[in-house]
Amino acid sequence: MRTTRRTDGSTDDHTSGPGRRTSRRPGRLAVLAASGLAAAALVAGCGSSGSSSSAPTKPPAASSAPASPGMTATTLRTTTDAHLGTIVTDSAGFTLYRFDHDSATPPTATCDGSCATLWPPVPATGTTVSVSGIDAKLVGTVTRADGSKQLTLAGWPLYRYAPDQKPGDTMGQGVQGIWFAATPTGDRATAGSGGSGGSGY
Repeated sequence: MRTTRRTDGSTDDHTSGPGRRTSRRPGRLAVLAASGLAAAALVAGCGSSGSSSSAPTKPPAASSAPASPGMTATTLRTTTDAHLGTIVTDSAGFTLYRFDHDSATPPTATCDGSCATLWPPVPATGTTVSVSGIDAKLVGTVTRADGSKQLTLAGWPLYRYAPDQKPGDTMGQGVQGIWFAATPTGDRATAGSGGSGGSGY
């Protein structure tokens, strides 16, 4: 048998004849195995990096719908009452009123507490206002004492009247001589008095 020593420290054993046996070369195999592991690690690293990064997504399409779920549309429109002439209503047809104890210059709302329960303010927070038969330039808002926003018309805060049970009712007209249905210009509707009783605050 002949043994050959290699420069990498491994040995080759040679046996002549039919029963010749060649030993494995651990040094070279170790190098090849290490190279293979490095390549596998590199491939795995690339694959991991690709799977962890999300694919680019398209930006959401713009929508003309309100972005906030709580946003509602408010419509101020006009209607003709047989006794009051042209007055302002909300989108449901309920009469809107103005209060003489308020102020238009500057806009000031003074109906609070139990007054606001009987005369609910027309809210402005989070709303989109559309008008029909009214100059949009006359529509504005006022900040109430509690920080909420209320719609105004020509500076006058607008209210509903709780006893009005159906669209077209004008039970709040003339209450205590200080509550009046609003006209399209924000003035008082004065042709008649639909409800002289009740609490005017």
